[in-house]
Amino acid sequence: MNKVEICGVNTSKLPTFTNEENMRLLRQIKDGDEHARELFIQGNLRLVLSVVQKFSNRGELLDDLFQVGCIGLLKSIENFDLSLNVRFSTYAVPMIIGEIRRYLRDNNAIRVSRSLRDTAYRALQVKERLTGSESREASLDEIARELALPREEVVMALDAIQDPVSLFEPIYNDNGDTMYVMDQVKDAKNTDENWLREITVSQAMERLSQRERDILSLRFFQGKTQMEVAGEIGISQAQVSRLEKAALTHMRKYV
Repeated sequence: MNKVEICGVNTSKLPTFTNEENMRLLRQIKDGDEHARELFIQGNLRLVLSVVQKFSNRGELLDDLFQVGCIGLLKSIENFDLSLNVRFSTYAVPMIIGEIRRYLRDNNAIRVSRSLRDTAYRALQVKERLTGSESREASLDEIARELALPREEVVMALDAIQDPVSLFEPIYNDNGDTMYVMDQVKDAKNTDENWLREITVSQAMERLSQRERDILSLRFFQGKTQMEVAGEIGISQAQVSRLEKAALTHMRKYV
């Protein structure tokens, strides 16, 4: 947030224009004055900067957000209606915010549906309002009641907009011995019991004939039906069924 130069622009030296100056330049821009357009953009880059700073905690490079915000500024210039009695900044700021939000949504590592994201943003607004009025942290049950939604749906929406964390993110350091997120994640699949079971199954299959191993591999590791296995090996489905049962019986005896 203390960065002065963004995308080669020294933000501390950006000019500022009054509303009257903006209106005059906009009229010249509508008449095709390219010099007025350049001046106007320079004079309104502070709008982009003010919006970008609101998104500075998203982990994105400020340079990238600033460039996206400039696209929103250019769109505002193209679409601004001089006949409307509104300040340019009033029109441009929501456009710039929308452009940055689209960029963040489209470049998120995890795709989240618009409806789920909208629910999450509404929940955050309700949370902020309740926290301010009650002078305490609003509970999930209170937020769900305000939104007239099931608690589980609110929890799912809020979880969906959380930024993903790398498994190699350090969470603790003790005299050079770093503990990472992955050290705190339990692996319920690759346990010692499952590992030993896989070794036992592998050793049991080695006691079978080549044809029996092929049949079990196609049936239980590749998910093929008995008819598909029969067509691939070149025998009847009844023979596949008989060989499969015999192979499994041999394996059970070994295990």
